[in-house]
Amino acid sequence: MARTFLVTGTGTEVGKTWVTAGTIHILRRLGHHARARKPVQSFDPGTGRTDAEILAAASGEDAHEVCPPHRWLGVPLAPPIAAAQLGVDPFTIADLVSEIAVPHDGFLLVETAGGARSPLAADGDAVDLAAALHPEAVILVADANLGAINAVRLSHEAFAKWRVIVFLNRYDERDRTHFSNRKWLAEVDGYDVVVDCEQLSTRLIQEDR
Repeated sequence: MARTFLVTGTGTEVGKTWVTAGTIHILRRLGHHARARKPVQSFDPGTGRTDAEILAAASGEDAHEVCPPHRWLGVPLAPPIAAAQLGVDPFTIADLVSEIAVPHDGFLLVETAGGARSPLAADGDAVDLAAALHPEAVILVADANLGAINAVRLSHEAFAKWRVIVFLNRYDERDRTHFSNRKWLAEVDGYDVVVDCEQLSTRLIQEDR
């Protein structure tokens, strides 16, 4: 079966989809099979491509393979809340996992909605999804700006059962705050920190050996 990695974040709008799509693009460029899954997505209709469509463009798949069409929720709220507003029947973490089409080879990056503790289903969040999915590692995406250390520590603790790779997004080596946050998280906290999709792809390939 494909090597599975969970992509989540310290919150919403930290760039999970950009990181997932960019990493898949690099893995494919290096000759690896790499695919994306978004078990459920909520969005504001008419504001551009959805996460599933962006991920599908990167992986060469159909957007409805990335995220089942009945899990496209056109309300920009946490998925179970969006579902309730749309009159969609409640769904569980087990429902979402059962609908993930896992390939037979290569890499599979499963992207959550929202942050580590954002509700994904009526009975759970990204941590519960990880427990059901058994990923090889959790990729935790965080903004590199002020507040990164607190946000990463809290979310990293939530995923203590798994190997965690911290991705500091929008990182600029010349930015004193970014540089200091990276240095603290790596050297003081001892976290595995990467700052671009090339580095992350290397980590995943190493994990595969």
